[in-house]
Amino acid sequence: MNKIIAIQGAQGSNHHKVACDFYGESVALKECMSFDILVDCLLDKSATLGVMALENTIAGSIIPNYALIDNHNLHIIGEEYLNIHHHLMALEGQSIQDIKEVWSHPMALLQCKQFFKKYPHIKLVEDVDTADVAKRISKENLVGIAAIAPKIAAEIFKLVVLEDDIQTIKDNSTRFVIVQTAKPAEDLDVNKASIKFQLSHKRGSLAAILNAMSDCKMNLTKIQSLPVIDTPWKYSFFVDVTFEDYKEYQKAYSLIEIMAEEFKVLGVYKNGRK
Repeated sequence: MNKIIAIQGAQGSNHHKVACDFYGESVALKECMSFDILVDCLLDKSATLGVMALENTIAGSIIPNYALIDNHNLHIIGEEYLNIHHHLMALEGQSIQDIKEVWSHPMALLQCKQFFKKYPHIKLVEDVDTADVAKRISKENLVGIAAIAPKIAAEIFKLVVLEDDIQTIKDNSTRFVIVQTAKPAEDLDVNKASIKFQLSHKRGSLAAILNAMSDCKMNLTKIQSLPVIDTPWKYSFFVDVTFEDYKEYQKAYSLIEIMAEEFKVLGVYKNGRK
């Protein structure tokens, strides 16, 4: 069966770029306008894999996506860290002075707000997706409208880039994960794990489990807490660890399984940090 990759957003988005980086330029896409729809496509088998943003160096963790992966028992099989570049693009034959409105995702507009202070004549309009705006500008021949989107969108939809890298903070990176419904076969050539556990309210319980990870030479790269629904003041901890020896990971797994009230592995895969 050919791989069909569900992405949040449209062709030309950063999710599309990550899918191409993993599976090639000719990848078959399933465009989804929300992460909930993306998960539904995995569950109903209309897509085989999904690309989901999980955290950003500016905006922080995308908390609902942790819950989606957990609640629907998805398995993380890979990750990529992508530097985010925002480019201003429009139909050919226009300058920035001809642009009356810029449409894009609210986060993209926010991250480029400083740039547009130089152009008070431009109205900023929130839209559902960066690449989808670029597609509409091209398809509907929208003069005087520009999009903020990845450069891949300009190439796909034959738009001209008016300004490169207009984001205020230049070092802006997003972590994406590749997910699927089926549990993958055990792979010893891995060095990162995403796990979830719950602990009792006993004093020092979190410190004890973190010490156990450290004793097993696990390097903690992320910890995120989410409240347990219907149980006030109780939390689940989502943790990412890297390791060099798979046997040490197995040892840590055995210890956490004993120490935690609830324990679940969301994925074991190769570290995407170069």
